[in-house]
Amino acid sequence: MGTRGAAFGFGARIPPNFEVSHDFAINFDPENPECEEISGVITSYRRCLPQIQLYGPTNVAPIINRVAEPAQREQSTGQATKYSVLLVLTDGVVSDMAETRTAIVRASRLPMSIIIVGVGNADFSDMRLLDGDEGPLRCPRGVPAARDIVQFVPFRDFKDAAPSALAKCVLAEVPRQVVEYYASQGISPGAPRLCTPATTPSSSP
Repeated sequence: MGTRGAAFGFGARIPPNFEVSHDFAINFDPENPECEEISGVITSYRRCLPQIQLYGPTNVAPIINRVAEPAQREQSTGQATKYSVLLVLTDGVVSDMAETRTAIVRASRLPMSIIIVGVGNADFSDMRLLDGDEGPLRCPRGVPAARDIVQFVPFRDFKDAAPSALAKCVLAEVPRQVVEYYASQGISPGAPRLCTPATTPSSSP
């Protein structure tokens, strides 16, 4: 079985009523938004795009809150064996910055990380505030994030680079974020699973 992942869209009028949505499954199956492999995501995206009308503003908080829901359920088990990574691709500056900061601060206590890739030539200077590299991100009420869970990457910095360079930068902070989360919860790594090779009885001559 291949890798599956949920894929959502935001900032569009969607069928059947063409109301603006900032949180919809791109396969139009809200009960099962998962796609099979990256190829499945691309296929769903290509099928989705002609059926919707792109529409602003660029609100990111609803998507963060959507992914935070299963992460919250996972944390409530006391084991949190599943760690979620949300990858956001956007060609616009975040419009709901206050709500996004609040959503990130809440999510910083959950088993999840957020990667934001800015596509295009928009001014993404405000996005670096979410990254938390220059100090803890705080919500509008002043509450700091429990840990840094956001990595912002401007795609234009890698448009002429090898794909591996972009991948390395996008995933650079995730290992540390995973370790920090489990350490904060007092959860130690499980013992490695050793695979025992199957043996076939041999017949005596």
